[in-house]
Amino acid sequence: MKKDTATLIGLIAIMLWASIVALIRGVSESLGATGGAAMMYTVASGFLALTVGFPNLRQFPRRYLIWGSGLFVAYELCLSLSIGYAHNGRQAIEVGMVNYLWPTFTLVSAIVFNKQKANLLVVPGFVLSMLGIGWVLGGDRGIDLAGMLGNVKDNPLSYGLAFSGALIWAAYCTVTARLANGKNGVTPFFMLVSAVLWLKYAIESASGMHFAMHFDMQAMVYLFLAAAAMGFGYAAWNIGILHGNATVLAGASYFIPVISAALAATLLHAPLSDAFWHGALMVCAGSILCWIATRSRSVKKPASTEAERIGERV
Repeated sequence: MKKDTATLIGLIAIMLWASIVALIRGVSESLGATGGAAMMYTVASGFLALTVGFPNLRQFPRRYLIWGSGLFVAYELCLSLSIGYAHNGRQAIEVGMVNYLWPTFTLVSAIVFNKQKANLLVVPGFVLSMLGIGWVLGGDRGIDLAGMLGNVKDNPLSYGLAFSGALIWAAYCTVTARLANGKNGVTPFFMLVSAVLWLKYAIESASGMHFAMHFDMQAMVYLFLAAAAMGFGYAAWNIGILHGNATVLAGASYFIPVISAALAATLLHAPLSDAFWHGALMVCAGSILCWIATRSRSVKKPASTEAERIGERV
């Protein structure tokens, strides 16, 4: 395969992942937060089994299977439910932006726990990302503490899950860098996520708390697209980092928050203020600064190593 073609396929993976917030929200509006997520991860597991395959778990380090699967499941629950529990499309986009703090948290965790070398650019990068989230949550006024707190108080569960998810994914990336030994458990991990979500749905159904699933054409389209974005996104990314320009892909992945917000605003018919876009760009810029800080003093490595670490997440 030509390098340019493989790079293009990798860029398609980034676009697929950027659509996740809008698609998860679309699924949850018809099938409920829990039921919709359970259906989505079930179908996505099938796509992953067909594209990525199912690995031989006996070859996996036991500690990776335990810690990796636990953190992976916890993150995916936080991601899907935080968007599903949002009160409206605008809030779902804001929650998604909070989740996109994970690249910054991941790089900071790599510096603190994995002794990743970095320069002082990591400090303004981290601060810029956090200010960007404050700008997003502040509403039309930008940085506004009262407005930000009001937003969070309106739905603390969704915002709390999104922020927790960002921290959990940073922990997952830090742990897997030490324990995975090059193994990729995405397919069985996705199956485990779907099993946990179905268990949660069964418990809610037994207690009378479940949301009735309404299967219409729109719900089926959103379900198929969301599952395909996850399943085929991983397959496309693997092609990109193995055969394409991994440095380009790693850099492009930092713009997922802005692309995601633009797609979600269009699909969910949720207009966003100028202040939101300023905040989203600040989150991207902060992540890029952290990335530059870790690259400038690190020993030169194959580009795919960096891309694999950055692109491991949807």
